[in-house]
Amino acid sequence: MARLSAAEATQYRAAGYLIPSFRLPEQRVQQLRISLERLIRDNPDVRPEKLVSAHVVGQNGAPNAEGVRGHQDFLDLANDPDILDLVEQVIGPDILLWGCHVFCKPAGDGHETPWHQDGHYWPIRPLDNCTVWVALDPSTTDNGCLRVIPGSHAARQCLPHLHEDRTDLVLQQRADESTFDVSTAVDLQLQSGQMSMHDVYMIHGARVNHSTQRRTGVALRYMPGTSVFERDLNPVDGKSGVPVAFASRPLWLLRGKDRTGRNDLQVGH
Repeated sequence: MARLSAAEATQYRAAGYLIPSFRLPEQRVQQLRISLERLIRDNPDVRPEKLVSAHVVGQNGAPNAEGVRGHQDFLDLANDPDILDLVEQVIGPDILLWGCHVFCKPAGDGHETPWHQDGHYWPIRPLDNCTVWVALDPSTTDNGCLRVIPGSHAARQCLPHLHEDRTDLVLQQRADESTFDVSTAVDLQLQSGQMSMHDVYMIHGARVNHSTQRRTGVALRYMPGTSVFERDLNPVDGKSGVPVAFASRPLWLLRGKDRTGRNDLQVGH
């Protein structure tokens, strides 16, 4: 059983993020890289930073409602018992998977992910989520690793975001930089197989990849069974910069119970 140490659990609560000591075996990472290459080949018209719902395979190989032809290996990754053990320690025993986004930044032209809070985009009420970001390639300062603002989750509030109608961004909503201190940013540098975990209110982003090395991470999205995925909500009115279809997004109850009794576990399957 994978476990967070007491110090790791304390850091997650206090800072809003964590790089746990647990990491995936290299053989598993190599298999996922093969799945990544297939995912990219199967979606030639999608920017590799915008492979939303990469875990949704779809019937008879058809694309899912968000335009991405997914792969079973990413669903299997999201259901990895060791990863779920870590998630359980921060959101509790009732775990629903609702998203899996592959962020693959090509060498030389990988797009910027502006500063943002995930909760600004998502129809989860009350807002509660742990994202596990699994590195399939080394993720470094040079190639645009994830960056976080420690403690920015503490107020449990979504800050103002400004819309940017640009094609060179992964997301088109940028957190207003007058509301937080960019100088406190921490770069989460990871080797392949390592992962980070962050809270739904954490301000984070990533720079452009100008390096000669690709950077790929798989963001696994988990919410507790005490929250509801409100399918009729689209918080940024379709202006996120990535295609989303929350009304038809499938949910998986991976552990425990849906404590609300309101999450639809049939839609999208």
